[in-house]
Amino acid sequence: MKAAVLFETKGKLSVENVDISEPKKDEVLVKIKASGLCHTDWETMHGYQPVNLPAIIGHEGAGVVEAVGEGVDNVSVGDNVICSWNPNCGICFYCDNGQPILCEVQKKYNSQGVLFDGTTRASLNGQNLHYYSLVSTHAEYTIIPKQGAVKVRKDFPLDRASLLGCAVMTGYGGAVYAGNIKPETSVVVIGCGAVGLSAIQGARISGASKIIAVDIFDNKLEFAKKVGATHTINSKIDNPIEACLEITDGRGVDCAIESAGHNETIRQTLECSRPGARIVILGKTPYGVEINLPFYTLMGEREIIRTSYGKSHPRIDFPRLANLYMDGKLYLDEMITKTYKIEEINEGFDALERGELARGLVIF
Repeated sequence: MKAAVLFETKGKLSVENVDISEPKKDEVLVKIKASGLCHTDWETMHGYQPVNLPAIIGHEGAGVVEAVGEGVDNVSVGDNVICSWNPNCGICFYCDNGQPILCEVQKKYNSQGVLFDGTTRASLNGQNLHYYSLVSTHAEYTIIPKQGAVKVRKDFPLDRASLLGCAVMTGYGGAVYAGNIKPETSVVVIGCGAVGLSAIQGARISGASKIIAVDIFDNKLEFAKKVGATHTINSKIDNPIEACLEITDGRGVDCAIESAGHNETIRQTLECSRPGARIVILGKTPYGVEINLPFYTLMGEREIIRTSYGKSHPRIDFPRLANLYMDGKLYLDEMITKTYKIEEINEGFDALERGELARGLVIF
């Protein structure tokens, strides 16, 4: 099969013909139909996030079940599935306490770049290729734990479905679950990539009356308008803190969501909020980078939440989001800026770096 392999963290992937084995017990072989180009992939390619090399990159994909191993009872051959990069075990301390994103089993093997039995399934010229986020979706096929294969309805287009695997679930969940947005509340979203746009959608679907989108790219602010933003601010031109105060009668927003991953934008998110607001941090800085904030930004009874998957439960939420799309409430068509062949994947990541994409997809 063709797969995008990262050999060294110099910013480029190599498309190779690699070998893949059969699924073992509790594993699912998925024929990938679409895989999203996520900024986390880009960060990993440039050495900003830890990774075991060589590895097949990609963690946002959807496809069709091609084969299943012994013990798989949640999906069958021919099912449409979304790959979840958080295949939680369901029985560890954190899973039992309702925090599947912190699953101890998932964390252990994900950090090693292997499946739950400690091995990999793809190789190149006899050399094992590591997993990335336990999914490795920038490939024609992938073998994943059964917990990571989430069945969705057959009439849900798989290119749209792939977006739910990371960006949409993270942003939507960040607004709806972590942000706990109520009708008629005011919201700011700083950073209008795919995650930020999904947070805007979560705010719209939750009934927020004022949804303020902030970015440094005008094209991304146009994307934000299409999915629900009521106000847009180019922070290179206007001060987002002053603008948010003006829009909210001097108080600040009820919920502030950060999805850019910079020290400055995290501080802006805090300062855009009113006393008593809820702050949701979705973006992330490069691994090991410290965040510096003046203490006064933490005052005023603000609640600050950092979440990596929007406090979601993919096995419940993926089908739910699929229904929202099919009912015309969740906008996914508008988020796909451009599609690429696997051989063009580096062009896609270059466009992502230039700020040209809401979301780019590799289509198989």
